[in-house]
Amino acid sequence: MKTTLGDLKTRRSIRRYKAEQITDEELDAVLEAGTYAPTGMGAQSPVIVAVQNKKDRDEVEKLNDAVFKGQGSFYGAPTVVNVLADKACPTAVDDGNMVIANLLNAAHALGLGSCYVYRAKEVFESSGGRELLKKWGLDPDKYIGIGHVILGYGTEHPQPKPRKKGYIVKVR
Repeated sequence: MKTTLGDLKTRRSIRRYKAEQITDEELDAVLEAGTYAPTGMGAQSPVIVAVQNKKDRDEVEKLNDAVFKGQGSFYGAPTVVNVLADKACPTAVDDGNMVIANLLNAAHALGLGSCYVYRAKEVFESSGGRELLKKWGLDPDKYIGIGHVILGYGTEHPQPKPRKKGYIVKVR
């Protein structure tokens, strides 16, 4: 338990990465952790799409940058994990975010850097995003983009900010 609580307290969003790709074993462990996230009624509505080939990874980043109106929103991370969920499921967004939390925490526990990058909804609603979903064998009309998790070997180790006052309210 101490390790789990320590990991939860020390995980930070990493925005600088080495170009080196993570190992298959590391990726598989992170992805497996994502599949154990709680989901509404145990429906397991999310789908996790891990992208490591440079062409598709760069295309997802380009689409995300277009929504963000910026450049380099994946900060050089070599792996992007896209979390989508079944639109028909009433807890789809919550389910997907639970998966993302597991992915982030598992990555940290393994010594990997990670960051939750938003705008997957807009990315996979775009014509380019819909084409990627089709290419990956997913029905673009069935799924909603929840978020992107970038993974890699971080080159920074940010310290946590102090917790705000009033974060916790106890009602006894």
